[in-house]
Amino acid sequence: MDELTRTVIARGDLAHLALFLWATMSSTLLVWALRELAAANKRFNDFVHEIATINQLFRRKDE
Repeated sequence: MDELTRTVIARGDLAHLALFLWATMSSTLLVWALRELAAANKRFNDFVHEIATINQLFRRKDE
């Protein structure tokens, strides 16, 4: 990546370098957000599973 940056700067094509860096950062941010969303979804599924388990225990006591 460092060599690519030096080549683009040497050619004087800073607009393309800025666009490339923006696209890289936005893609990185998207991957991070999707990872966080997946982790939150897993935590929520675990929470729902625990609530269902507690509900089953209370139903057995009532019977």
